[in-house]
Amino acid sequence: MNPNSIKSAGSLPDLYTLTEDPLQLLRKLISTPSFSTEEVNTADQIESFLIHHDVFTFRKFNNIWCYNRNFDPSKPTLLLNSHHDTVKPSKAYQNDPFHPFIKDGKLHGLGSNDAGGCLVSLMAAFLHFHEFTDLPYNLCFAATAEEETSGERGLKCILPELQNIAFAIVGEPTQMEMAVAEKGSMVLDCISYGKPGHAAREEGDNAIYKAFADMQWFAGFIFPIEGDLQSPVKMTVTEVNAGIQHNIVPGECNFTVDIRFTHSWTPKEILTTIYNHTTCKINVRPNVMNPSFIDGQHPLVMAGKEIGKHTYCSPTSSDQGWLDVPSMKMGPGDSARSHMADEYIFVEEIREGIATYIWLLESLFSNHGKKKNLLVSDNY
Repeated sequence: MNPNSIKSAGSLPDLYTLTEDPLQLLRKLISTPSFSTEEVNTADQIESFLIHHDVFTFRKFNNIWCYNRNFDPSKPTLLLNSHHDTVKPSKAYQNDPFHPFIKDGKLHGLGSNDAGGCLVSLMAAFLHFHEFTDLPYNLCFAATAEEETSGERGLKCILPELQNIAFAIVGEPTQMEMAVAEKGSMVLDCISYGKPGHAAREEGDNAIYKAFADMQWFAGFIFPIEGDLQSPVKMTVTEVNAGIQHNIVPGECNFTVDIRFTHSWTPKEILTTIYNHTTCKINVRPNVMNPSFIDGQHPLVMAGKEIGKHTYCSPTSSDQGWLDVPSMKMGPGDSARSHMADEYIFVEEIREGIATYIWLLESLFSNHGKKKNLLVSDNY
């Protein structure tokens, strides 16, 4: 393969060969526990894999990143990012979450779908272009940590060190369609206070009842919808904790609210509305994630449309929320399988993911110069 010319993915020597090393890496990653904040061993494996492929790497905490060999500081950089941390496995797992195996074309194991398949597919595409000369954009591949917890030592902490990032692809399972917008997220820890008393007598002020009134409001309130946007704010009570024993009226009830929102409402506006309708004490968890958006005429989106990909708005959040440049979410696998018991990804999805990423980048590169580069959307 001549690294000085861009070839179509269809002309690759052997897509199965191109997939083999990334697939083996993914099996190693699955077999290595990498819960958020505990990813040191998978970071070591990713770093060793890249070094083995003659790539110079940078590292901060459990984040690994690298650039194409012929990096040109005068050119804008496209960030290719995915994460290698996982949630903890569901108790409903029937298989060993850390024992990868392939059955009926499915690679099973924790993190296979979210987001191991995306990570190794993006890495394979990066390696394909690593030696190319005269690319119109630089490429930066970043395998990052703490995505599942929106942690301080994940993508957020390395962004100031990345060079000239102009736009990004974030690898998350989207069935290789283009998520051109996603909601932001905010988590509230709420406390309703009452007064303890004996359950057998008419005394005390039940904090559960007070919390229940607020929880009913969270469940039923609808934020005004602007234009054609559907459900601009979604609030869901996800955890409740109260009481110490059966015969004591609880004086305190704690509950958690997960909030997803679009650009139609700012976190401050959402919180003001909540304060005006509830009585509980509210603590906002740090690391509120902003909603993301990329213009439909951005060269990256246009390149995807040219190879037959469709756009949609994602209801879930990702590390896109840390980025202040246009970005889209795209990757092999299905978001519906994320965090499920006995998680899996089809091996063919990984192969198709690698090929599609390469086709997408080829389309982007070949269109460079034919039209003005819209690297920052006016609407972003």
